[in-house]
Amino acid sequence: MPTYQALNGHEGREGNTSVPSVLLTVRENVYLSVQTGSSLSSCPRLSQQIGSSGRCSVPLTENLPLSSSSLAKKPPDVTKSRKMKTEHLLQVDDHDFTMRPAFGGPAIPVGVDVQVESLDSISEVDMDFTMTLYLRHYWKDERLSFTSSTNKSMTFDGRLVKKIWVPDVFFVHSKRSFIHDTTTDNIMLRVFPDGHVLYSLRVTVTAACNMDFSRFPLDSQTCSLELESYAYTDEDLMLYWKSGDESLSTDDRISLSQFLIQKFHTTSRLAFYSSTGWYNRLYINFTLRRHIFFFLLQTYFPATLMVMLSWVSFWIDRRAVPARVSLGITTVLTMSTIITGVNASMPRVSYIKAVDIYLWVSFVFVFLSVLEYAAVNYLSTVQDRRERKMRERARSQSLPCTCGISQTRTMTMLDGTYSEADTNSLAGYTEEPMVPEEEQEELREVSEKPEHMVVHLSVSSESTTTKKKKSLRTLNIIQNTHAIDKYSRMIFPGSYIFFNLIYWSVYC
Repeated sequence: MPTYQALNGHEGREGNTSVPSVLLTVRENVYLSVQTGSSLSSCPRLSQQIGSSGRCSVPLTENLPLSSSSLAKKPPDVTKSRKMKTEHLLQVDDHDFTMRPAFGGPAIPVGVDVQVESLDSISEVDMDFTMTLYLRHYWKDERLSFTSSTNKSMTFDGRLVKKIWVPDVFFVHSKRSFIHDTTTDNIMLRVFPDGHVLYSLRVTVTAACNMDFSRFPLDSQTCSLELESYAYTDEDLMLYWKSGDESLSTDDRISLSQFLIQKFHTTSRLAFYSSTGWYNRLYINFTLRRHIFFFLLQTYFPATLMVMLSWVSFWIDRRAVPARVSLGITTVLTMSTIITGVNASMPRVSYIKAVDIYLWVSFVFVFLSVLEYAAVNYLSTVQDRRERKMRERARSQSLPCTCGISQTRTMTMLDGTYSEADTNSLAGYTEEPMVPEEEQEELREVSEKPEHMVVHLSVSSESTTTKKKKSLRTLNIIQNTHAIDKYSRMIFPGSYIFFNLIYWSVYC
């Protein structure tokens, strides 16, 4: 493009006439036609003679004084006033683009393909997901056709989109969505000479996903992103996947911390609205399987350890009340904290989740271990009272101290159930009578007569003793508080292991 340098105030003289002029300097070898008049009778430094038209051609490589009136009549720059602007090339101003292509005719087909860039987050509390994708539309608008000798397309940014017709696709059940605008609007419009149009944009959308947590955290969730025309029914716009299942492409690097992306696939169907009609709807479906290892470390292992810790009290002496009570309360409170933490990160659903079953069964086991010690402590207290009464009665009747041995226990001794050592150590008592020192000599004399005990206990017949044998053993378990702890050491772990086998076989 030639560049001009104007110098105001230069005077060109011709004879006695002084004419104000402008000195032009042109840096390209271009010829300028200059109108000659009465004020300029000759063309200095002519490269050609004046023709019959009264014009002279002057090479612009030299400084030429011209009048200001002649400069105002310079032809306009063709590079700035050319008729090939975008609006004129695509004939944007010659058509009404508020109406769809082929208005009044058959439905215009609009192909869609999607490239998923990232799956940003999955929220169980809000029951939604966030996805960033490239959304592309394909259709034909003959109003945008143009002639091209090279048959190449033209690419534009988002500024032309506001002047032409584009499909009004929106995301169904979306909560938030936006088009990226760094550094400019991420919109591309490509127009081909025959009128075919490619419209692409980069969008981030947050959409709802109906999740079922009945198997949480051993669950799989299927979510879908739905696309649909907002204004045009299936009679005006036919929305379809451009290449079937191949219309959806994903980045191989897409990954989530809590989920494994198993499958992406596309579907389409018609959606009906009672007030407006039928619409074409496209679906982007994907299946997510939750990683279980995180929840094993954060939920299942701690709950199992708390249940096992509650079993330690079965090996602690029943007379160590502070140790067993504090251990039971600690495990119960810890289980309550675990349950509260899990529910805080979950929506408030009205059905029972798989993790709830495991945690509450574990809580019941911990709570039963506390109740077990309460039962042991109560039965120990009742037994101590009974033995105290028997000792008092023995002293009042001048009988030898049986040291808490009831009549039923004495009968089992004669049947051979207990040995002499068992009889002496039963209920944790020694052979020595627990009576005052002044009465010990009298009791020794009575105890040296074993036939007294034999006669007293052999009143019942042998058949009666056999019938009561099983019932006496049951009573012995109740009366002997050591037996409750002993059986709990086997029943509690066995039951919990059986529960785990059933639980993991069902949910895995």
